[in-house]
Amino acid sequence: MSETNGPVPNFLGTPERVWLKDFLEPLRPMFKEVLVVSLFVNLLAVAVPVFVLQVYDRVVFHQGMTTLQGLVIGMALVIAFDFVLRQTRTKVMQSVALRIDVAVGRKLFEKIMALPLRSLESRPASYWQLLFRDVEAVRNTLSGASAILCADLPFAILFLTVVFLIAWPVAWVLVIAFAIFLALAWRSGKTVAAAAAEEKTKVISRDGLIAEMIMGRSTMKALAMADHIRPLWEDRQAEAIEQSLIRGTKTDTFVNAGHGLTMFTTVAMTTVGAVAIMNQELTIGGLIAANMLSGRLLGPLNQLVGAWRNFVSFGQSVDRLGATFAEQEDKSESSISLARPKGRLTFEDVSFRYSEKSPAVVDAVKLDIAAGGVTAIMGSNGSGKTTLLKLLLGLYEPVNGRVLLDGADIKQFSRKDLAGWIGYAPQECVLFNGTVRDNIAQTSPQASDNEIIQAAKLAQAHSMVVDLPDGYDTAVGEGGALLSGGMRQRIAIARAVVGNPPVIVMDEPSGSLDKDAEAALQLTLVELGKTHTVILVTHSPVLLQACNNVVIMDHGRIRAAGPTQKVMAAMSKTQANAQDPAKGIPVNVKRTEPTAQARLTRSAE
Repeated sequence: MSETNGPVPNFLGTPERVWLKDFLEPLRPMFKEVLVVSLFVNLLAVAVPVFVLQVYDRVVFHQGMTTLQGLVIGMALVIAFDFVLRQTRTKVMQSVALRIDVAVGRKLFEKIMALPLRSLESRPASYWQLLFRDVEAVRNTLSGASAILCADLPFAILFLTVVFLIAWPVAWVLVIAFAIFLALAWRSGKTVAAAAAEEKTKVISRDGLIAEMIMGRSTMKALAMADHIRPLWEDRQAEAIEQSLIRGTKTDTFVNAGHGLTMFTTVAMTTVGAVAIMNQELTIGGLIAANMLSGRLLGPLNQLVGAWRNFVSFGQSVDRLGATFAEQEDKSESSISLARPKGRLTFEDVSFRYSEKSPAVVDAVKLDIAAGGVTAIMGSNGSGKTTLLKLLLGLYEPVNGRVLLDGADIKQFSRKDLAGWIGYAPQECVLFNGTVRDNIAQTSPQASDNEIIQAAKLAQAHSMVVDLPDGYDTAVGEGGALLSGGMRQRIAIARAVVGNPPVIVMDEPSGSLDKDAEAALQLTLVELGKTHTVILVTHSPVLLQACNNVVIMDHGRIRAAGPTQKVMAAMSKTQANAQDPAKGIPVNVKRTEPTAQARLTRSAE
């Protein structure tokens, strides 16, 4: 990420910030309105010093009570008009804030939903949470005090001009102070930018640990991991606090210097003005009015020195959001319109690795699975089973080769189309805060009550759901915390089958089920296999009885594939010869290439 030094002329010229330029274009009329209102607000601000000048130099000297009454009435009208203008400007800025919240927030949400899984996995959860705080930073800068400050800054020249007109002997003091303030603000921006960037890095590291603690709170509590986690937390918290103090010290140094310069300017103006009054070059009213105008002139500059951290954070937030918006998305529209697939799946020399230097997790896999039937994928941990499923789902894109659905490359289909054709029950059953019905219908919001109940029955969840106090309206809690693990898994399976997708993929579906539920799931798989293509990763002997075919994987390669009875018999024979009954993969079973082997069929021949 490029270094951010705050608002500069080419702020929107970098690739990461082009999105902001396009976003601000519709808001241009509103910002013009703010500038016009700010013009009148600053013109009216001149009225008070002029009023003081007239009172001291004319009313008091000539004892003009009538003139004083007229001036007071005029100032009352000015104050009332100033209030109306400021209220108008506030309402406009509130409208800007609302548009930013809606537009940028929606754009970020849609972008995250459209990003490939690999992009989402490449960064910790705390980073994605930070992006939504970045939206708040953009909103606060473009619609808050920082935006008003930027609108008022150009009118500093107006106050300087008025000082030249009413008190020219002291105006040069303001010119010098103005130049020093600009230099101080520029230096503050460069110094605070580097410190703020380092602070943000430490805060992200600390927030990442917090996110892990929250996600693993049950494990932490059960294993009493507080003593282990505490030093990690204290170290990262200490680093974040240290960088915050460093950044705060630098910011406070410049802010205090600004206050000191403001006081020195007042003393210098009063001193020079006193000499000018004694030389009859300036009146007392002119000096007082000039001092009041100096506050209007130097006030925004002093605020700029203190608010530079906000501008730095704004630039960093815009860069992060821009980098996210520029990332490649999943396909949103299908190249062709395909009718409901039958469910034939083909892997053509498919390979995948997580980085260029890492070994292949899936290595030159060739596999053809006919439509219908139940196929099990087996293998030891790290053999590539789950990765193969994600390639099948289109969540990962192969480095080499193709994945075909009914002979068509799945890359040409949108994420929405694939999700409608391939139901998925992951190993980690993640539910969302809401009701049981809401969670089952998440993949098919238009599903009827009958379809939801049918899906729950297929997943062996219906009888348990109707026993709950509120049935399908029962709240599941955050992440499904109010339900048992087995219940969460059944709801996840129901979510996978609702909508009747032709292909159903399950990753260790019996992990949280008891023996009775596992036996019931076996019968469900048999029934599903009659009309669907079912792919499941499992090592359950019970579920294997429902599988027509089995695929054995080892180090990303297929070591054996074919009818379940034949492959399992060969595996048993290999284990017996090796005298190692615990061996899980028959590496000596000869792998037959698809050109030479019979296609995987629905029944074991």
